[in-house]
Amino acid sequence: MTNSVPAYAVAYLRDVDFNEEIIRYMREIDATLTPFGGEFIVHGGRMTAVEGEWDGTLVMIRFPDADAATRWYESPGYQRILPLRVNNSSSITALVEGVAPGHTGAKRVEELLNG
Repeated sequence: MTNSVPAYAVAYLRDVDFNEEIIRYMREIDATLTPFGGEFIVHGGRMTAVEGEWDGTLVMIRFPDADAATRWYESPGYQRILPLRVNNSSSITALVEGVAPGHTGAKRVEELLNG
């Protein structure tokens, strides 16, 4: 991942046990994001499935770049609270690089074809 475009932490959460540990996680995550420029852009909002069946909640956090996203995820502050979520939900989480302004599908095809 390069550092010239935003990056995102994306989590698909299912079977969340909304208990004291999840509440603590949600209350404490904000302080872990601030040093790395992270901000929620999707946090369990209303979802309309137009393809397939969604049985969970989507969370997306934007970071200035991939390095910031990785440093946040690996930070002692986040690692300290991570078990509170992992132990109380089924989830899939990824860090993904965004695209530069002006990106198009056609440009991506050219990148893939030309290596």
